[in-house]
Amino acid sequence: MSTVDSRRLVQKLWNYCDVLRDDGVSTIDYVEQLTYLLFLKMADERARRTFRPEQIVPAELSWQTLLDAEGDDLEVQYRHILTGLAREGGTLGTIFRKAQNKIQDPAKLKRLIVDLIDKQEWSGTGVDVKGDAYEELLAKGAEDAKSGAGQYFTPRALTAAMVDCMLPTPDDTITDPACGTGGFLLAAYDHIQRHHGSTLTPDQRRRLAGGAITGTELVDGTARLAAMNMLLHGIGTPNGPSLIAVRDALGREPDQRVSLVLANPPFGRSSSIRMVGEDGRSSREEREIERNDFWATTANKQLNFVQHIAALLEIDGRAAVVLPDNVLFEGGAGETIRRRLLKQYDLHTMLRLPTGIFYAGGVKANVLFFERKRAREEPWTQNLWVYDFRTNQHFTLKQNPLRREHLQDFVDCYLPGKDRAERVETERFRPFPYDELIARDKVNLDITWLKDASLEDADALLPPEVIAQEIVEDLQAALREFAAIAEALGATASRVDTD
Repeated sequence: MSTVDSRRLVQKLWNYCDVLRDDGVSTIDYVEQLTYLLFLKMADERARRTFRPEQIVPAELSWQTLLDAEGDDLEVQYRHILTGLAREGGTLGTIFRKAQNKIQDPAKLKRLIVDLIDKQEWSGTGVDVKGDAYEELLAKGAEDAKSGAGQYFTPRALTAAMVDCMLPTPDDTITDPACGTGGFLLAAYDHIQRHHGSTLTPDQRRRLAGGAITGTELVDGTARLAAMNMLLHGIGTPNGPSLIAVRDALGREPDQRVSLVLANPPFGRSSSIRMVGEDGRSSREEREIERNDFWATTANKQLNFVQHIAALLEIDGRAAVVLPDNVLFEGGAGETIRRRLLKQYDLHTMLRLPTGIFYAGGVKANVLFFERKRAREEPWTQNLWVYDFRTNQHFTLKQNPLRREHLQDFVDCYLPGKDRAERVETERFRPFPYDELIARDKVNLDITWLKDASLEDADALLPPEVIAQEIVEDLQAALREFAAIAEALGATASRVDTD
């Protein structure tokens, strides 16, 4: 199947999503149904192949039973399959965990099964094509703000640039503690295949397929998308252990350390759970979790993810994490965490991202790159190199979307795989020494030096549509903050009422 054929298939599947919207099936629900049905179709293809056929699901729960069923019997059989496979363990159990049929019209379900999925030989093409088709469908869902898919989606251009900087290898142990649909994990696997595929040893291939790449996801529906997406790319086995853990990553100390973390933790500052760190502070939240490996107690989810990812890394392990601006300047626990990170880890690079690249409008974010080091008295961070990709850069999701080539200058400045002593200062890329950083008020890392042309020169004002879009994004961000505050106040009031 060519790339054109892959896109044609995606468009065909996407058009059918429009049909199902009239029945109240959302984009994310539709993609979930595709997850179930694609899995059953691929399992059927494996069972029928000439060379080393493999029976993954019982015959009474197979794809063929869906093809044979008609009318109301089809819906009954589909529910029976979902219920039966949900009881299985491993990847099967993750994919079908709490699975429900959201397509109530048997005629439309039949068309999806017979006309759109059964006619395509999914196992007969390269896994990359199948995975790309699936990811394109997720990307289309993410473009629709009402679908709910955007919260699970990091722009592929940014994901690719981060992976290109981190240079994952066959010997790495890679994880994403907030993996969404698995975009970072798939990009890392793809990078390894492209750069090391021809030299991989049998042991390395087994590691990559069976446990070297893992993720954690809190939301059941998203976790199943990640498990299926990885399976489509050839990572893991249907009846083997699940590589996606369905739980709150912040809820407990890491089971094992890893050499590489790639992540974009969920945005939103407050959490219903307040962590108890080594400072001993506690709170009266509904549920407390003691983490002796945390430096500070805070309800800020992003700050807790910073601490969790720092704890996840083995010695000389490295991380690239997307984080909102508040992580850079928030006082109290934020200052404590930044001081620890600068001293005990090598926080060597920060990429300041422009607005307009995320499906949640108004987001101001950065990518922090850091490495864990052995304990010593001297601070490990010598210079924090900051690349300002925000000032005088304006992107939108449709008219001017972020593309991989837009980030090439940053990747070139980063010097992947080379000694950072060889880095060269440019207009957008500057080093800031440790002593200067630690002397800043509250160790504020919200560092800027470029001047915004639109603020200096009336002739350089942005087009009205760009200004309007930025106003809308800022308002949307403010509304989300107010909603989070209102939710927190409501939870507090509820606790007061019950006390």
